[in-house]
Amino acid sequence: MGQAFFSIFQLETKRLLWLIGITFAVFLLFQYSELPYLATTTTSSGSSRFHPADPPSESILNNVTTDFDIANSTNGHVLERIVDSTSSSIEKDNVLGAGFVVEPKKVSISNTSSLVGFDESDENPVVENVRISDNGSTIKQAENLELKSSNNGMDMNFTREVNTSSELEHKSDTYLSPPVEMKPNITPPQGLLNISNEIDSENDERPKDDVNVLGKNSSISSMPKENKDSRIAVPKVTSISEMNELLLKSRVSYRSMRPRWSSSVDNELLKVRSEIENAPIVENVDNLYAPLYRNLSMFKRSYELMEETLKVYVYREGSKPIMHLPYLLGIYASEGWFMRQMEGNKRFVTKDPKKAHLFYLPFSSRMLEETLYVPDSHNNRNLRKYLNGYVDLIAAKHPFWNRTGGADHFLVACHDWAPTETRQNMAKCIRALCNSDVKEGFVIGKDVSLPETYVRNAQKPTRDIGGRPVSKRKTLAFFAGGMHGYVRPILLQHWENKDPDMKIFGILPKSKGNRNYIQYMKSSKYCICAKGYEVNSPRVVEAIFYECVPVIISDNFVPPFFEVLNWESFAVIVMEKDIPNLKSILLSIPQKRYLQMQMRVKKVQQHFLWHRSPEKYDMFHMILHSIWFNRVFTTRAR
Repeated sequence: MGQAFFSIFQLETKRLLWLIGITFAVFLLFQYSELPYLATTTTSSGSSRFHPADPPSESILNNVTTDFDIANSTNGHVLERIVDSTSSSIEKDNVLGAGFVVEPKKVSISNTSSLVGFDESDENPVVENVRISDNGSTIKQAENLELKSSNNGMDMNFTREVNTSSELEHKSDTYLSPPVEMKPNITPPQGLLNISNEIDSENDERPKDDVNVLGKNSSISSMPKENKDSRIAVPKVTSISEMNELLLKSRVSYRSMRPRWSSSVDNELLKVRSEIENAPIVENVDNLYAPLYRNLSMFKRSYELMEETLKVYVYREGSKPIMHLPYLLGIYASEGWFMRQMEGNKRFVTKDPKKAHLFYLPFSSRMLEETLYVPDSHNNRNLRKYLNGYVDLIAAKHPFWNRTGGADHFLVACHDWAPTETRQNMAKCIRALCNSDVKEGFVIGKDVSLPETYVRNAQKPTRDIGGRPVSKRKTLAFFAGGMHGYVRPILLQHWENKDPDMKIFGILPKSKGNRNYIQYMKSSKYCICAKGYEVNSPRVVEAIFYECVPVIISDNFVPPFFEVLNWESFAVIVMEKDIPNLKSILLSIPQKRYLQMQMRVKKVQQHFLWHRSPEKYDMFHMILHSIWFNRVFTTRAR
């Protein structure tokens, strides 16, 4: 009897063990088939990671992705992409590298039918499947200057989410919200860039468990989730006081992507932030007049730490004229002067990218337009494709872009189209833009308002600086310029030839060296800086250059160095709707207040000057400081 009982016990024990084993096997199968490899996301309070005992096969690596969570992003919509081993689909971003453009409530295809096969079997108007052909090139050659890329025989099915609320962008093209940074296989372009296909040794910095989730040749890894709740609402017309509030909110809420792996530079920036926030109080500093700044103590300490700490890596990829060719004359000269002085700088530039706090993308938006834009096409799509291809190259050759999603990279661009050209793959970068329009995607607290400077003499950019003393400034207000946009015609309608105190003109008769225009600025109390086609105008810096109090008439324009300077202390900002009351607004300013503002214009002037060799607190250093300052306050640690 005892022996029979013992046999039954052994049999039941084996059955139980088999049941446990089967359950465990099913659990493992579920883990591999349903969850992203190497990471299972928990609640915001913590995360868990799953590490298999053996390395995965190459087929698994090509069909999995890891989700990363970004808190406090400003884009306001979830950017999540999962590559599923059974469905082989990826959530779509708004633009594909193969030339797709998303229009409101529909998807249109650019002239790439020979490159892309379109599957219309899905009846859902928001989602479709796209198959990249084996031999298709994502970017056509334009005058032997556009970037090229090929897919090297990789077929992928893409699924992207269409933004049905998109709006038309400049030059009748389609507004495209920042995309999920996802690309098919990328081979570093040849031709224009003349770069070898070898991967730099910096890739060794990448952790061993960092998986290239889109295939072994893909340049850009999966992007993390974005937090809808972090989006900051922007009013239709944003006053200067509302911009101040947006800046404060951004300091509290906006943070860049959490790095995919840790680096010592992140901890250095966090330490710098703490030192700036706890800067010792200063009231009087040589060459720095306190009322000009939001917080003189923080600015002084931040500038000192920039000089002591900041290292910038300048990418060598790219060929002239679009890359590495500084253009130093005209209204777009800011980007050229910065490029020249950044690439030639020995204090801030490092040749070791592992030590870099920031990475510079040295392209010229002016030369991009001049080289690739097809006249009268009213379309800058090929310009955007060029920049997207450049980012693909950078991401394929270096590991640093993917570490932060480009958040520690920056660009300096002054052309009017720069916001639309860079709002795709470069959306996460710090963008120093002359066209700093909060209604066109400029992110206060991340992006930098770049001064638009009209440089007339590259050998002596400060020639003719200064103006007449206050006692000889007899003209109340001056403006002259072409009838660009809608604001200037309204200005002339109300004030041209209407009042002797208001010298408001269209285009002045030509004179040698533009002397008439300059003399009017030098002899006027207030200089009207009315927007043209876009919010920015070189007159803002010209007014400061000629010591004339600037009167900015441009709704939603973020003034230069906004994160540092207190513009209301030395400039007058008038809403566009108040143009009919312009003279009464200016006359309502007491003489004492005007004298104070004019004196401050002269003191702030040092920040708006180019020198052939950079000088402390000049334009070059202020642009670099604003980029540094915004990176410090948006950085995150692993």
